[in-house]
Amino acid sequence: MLVISIQSQVVHGHVGNSAAVPAIQAAGVNVAAVPTTLLSNHPRYPSMRGRVLDAELVADLLTGVEERGLIDEATVLVTGYLGSPGNAGVVADFVERARSRNAKLVYLCDPVIGDDGRVYVADGILDVVRHRLLPAASMITPNQFELELLSGVTVVDPDALRSAAAAIAGQRRIDIVATGCTLADTPEGQVETVLCADGRLSRFATPLLPIRPYGTGDLLAGLIAAHLAKGTATEAAVRLAVETIFAVLVRTQEAAASEMRLVPLPTPNS
Repeated sequence: MLVISIQSQVVHGHVGNSAAVPAIQAAGVNVAAVPTTLLSNHPRYPSMRGRVLDAELVADLLTGVEERGLIDEATVLVTGYLGSPGNAGVVADFVERARSRNAKLVYLCDPVIGDDGRVYVADGILDVVRHRLLPAASMITPNQFELELLSGVTVVDPDALRSAAAAIAGQRRIDIVATGCTLADTPEGQVETVLCADGRLSRFATPLLPIRPYGTGDLLAGLIAAHLAKGTATEAAVRLAVETIFAVLVRTQEAAASEMRLVPLPTPNS
């Protein structure tokens, strides 16, 4: 079992591959982690060191992935924060080659674009996500803002969420996991993760905690990828990932910590 994960990496904290990799490994799945950035920490801190990696370096690392035969070995491919339009193009090229080479490969695209009503990635990345990565994806994991941005549909209730999913999928089969959702019928004081598969919704509500550490979306994508790599059915994979993240958030809140407390990773019953 192998997951290829192409995302950001930080020295301190748990975002990007620094959230996904330990979660995937804790699930007993091997991971080939390719960084798109090397940063000291996420941007919530007063300072941040490091940089977005050059597209030529990312392309070279991905060539190494191909040379080691990891595309053939992998079960799931994950992409997350890309860092620059150049990196986005390089990653899209790799995704297309990987999907062509390994028809059984599940491609999970976490379209890291923005949140809270604002886009926070560089100009040009959204176009690559929309026109190259989404058409290749087996599953995407947008937050509610990203789902609305990519679909052009305001997601206010379950029917609107189905419409948004249909607008993105078109005639293709793609599973959409919408995170951080608050819909018209979401119970007060809760937040939902919603899986839309073939127009059918599976909704997973958890209490809304008064903390918002960075990296929960990256952790979710990594956990889902790990469960899928182990052969878990999609709905169960999402449910287990949501349960694990909620347990992590409870522990983080109890510790009054600013970064997610991942170790040891909670393991809900399958």
